[in-house]
Amino acid sequence: MKAKNETNTVNDFPVVCVGGSAGGLDAYTRLLQNMPADMGVAVVIVNHLRTVATLLHEILPRYTKMPVILITEKLDIQPDHVYIIPEKRDLHVLNGEFRLKPISKPRGWSDVITVFLRSITNHWNGKLIAVIVSGYDGDGAEALCGIKEVGGTTIAQKPETAIQPDMPESAIESGYVDYILSPEKIAEKILQISQTS
Repeated sequence: MKAKNETNTVNDFPVVCVGGSAGGLDAYTRLLQNMPADMGVAVVIVNHLRTVATLLHEILPRYTKMPVILITEKLDIQPDHVYIIPEKRDLHVLNGEFRLKPISKPRGWSDVITVFLRSITNHWNGKLIAVIVSGYDGDGAEALCGIKEVGGTTIAQKPETAIQPDMPESAIESGYVDYILSPEKIAEKILQISQTS
């Protein structure tokens, strides 16, 4: 069950977690280009990067009017912002803030998307939308069940629209995906979900 006794009671707006890896940049840009900047959701991009510094916070502002921020420890989560996970970190949520920890799986396929989805499932009161886009391996798939259990929505990028379809295919195979859509249609669905009470 979600914690309802957290000190920060403002965390009742939707959070959209977009998890990706190889080919993810194409999906992120197509998604953000089609999302209004004032729809009242926080977008958290959880991209696999173990050793190379991310440049997403420098690239993605070209595709959205929302502020794009590289996450730092205890950063408040706010709507109408895009947040980027830094390299070599696991991302958690507590009391409406991001928490960073050393990556728990430094070798092999990392599971940063799964780690974040499990944390936000337990520590967020607002709507949750989990989106799995282009990438290798199957990170995120095993956390989708938990998103569904707390009433969240799960979306996978349509594999034929992904540069690397492994990750969305793994999500679909989990049996816990509500919608299978192109990045443009994902943006439409997020808007629709954010506008329903």
